[in-house]
Amino acid sequence: MKEKKKQLWQVVKFTLFSISAGIVQIGSFALIEIFIKDYWIPYLSSLVLSILWNFTLNRRYTFKSAANVPVAMAKVFGFYLVFTPLSTYLGNLVEAHGINDYIILVVTMVTNFALEFLFCKFVVYRGKEDTLC
Repeated sequence: MKEKKKQLWQVVKFTLFSISAGIVQIGSFALIEIFIKDYWIPYLSSLVLSILWNFTLNRRYTFKSAANVPVAMAKVFGFYLVFTPLSTYLGNLVEAHGINDYIILVVTMVTNFALEFLFCKFVVYRGKEDTLC
């Protein structure tokens, strides 16, 4: 029972940190866009900031891992190297069939949230949870 409670608490923390990362992304996007009007620069910059925010908080507080930070970050980067172009491509395909952009965005965000949690739990921090002093 204790293990299930720990896992549930991990999901809750990961969820809250993911929400805060979304706020970081939206806020930084809005600030950067004041000065730079090309969409991709504020988008990419704010995405990187939110990923760094989420990675840092989840490594420290959700998984409590002392895993090698550059290696762990490289694994997360690898996740996004696959997820970002794939989700963009699939989103464009679905949009072409008349699905609302915001529905696509929400589905993509939920999918990202679930897959990233599983990836962090079973790939990035596997065997290295609760190693932080």
